Amino acid sequence: MITHNSYFTGAVQSLGFERNGRRQTVGVIVPGAHHFKTDGAERMTVVCGELLIKLDGHEHWRHYSQGTSFEVPAKSGFSIQAAVTTAYWCEFI
Repeated sequence: MITHNSYFTGAVQSLGFERNGRRQTVGVIVPGAHHFKTDGAERMTVVCGELLIKLDGHEHWRHYSQGTSFEVPAKSGFSIQAAVTTAYWCEFI
C-alpha cells in the first residue's frame, strides 16, 4: 500500500510504503525552510539536490548533497532549508 502525505501547504510531498517490514518514504521538497518533528528515529538520504539541516539541540547547520545521509533521533526534530528542489528517501530506523 502507498500513502501520500503533503506538508507545509504542498511544499513537501511524500509517498510512504513498507519494505522488508520497515516504513519508508520518498519525496520532494521545493525551495523553502521548514521544521519537522520526529516520533521515531529516521535516516534521511538526499537523492537529488541539496539540503541544509540543523538537528534540534545543535548550533550549526550542515550541508547534505546528493548521495549523503543524516540521522535524526526519536522524539526530536530538525530544521531544513532547500535552495533547490530536492528529492529525499526517509527510512524509519
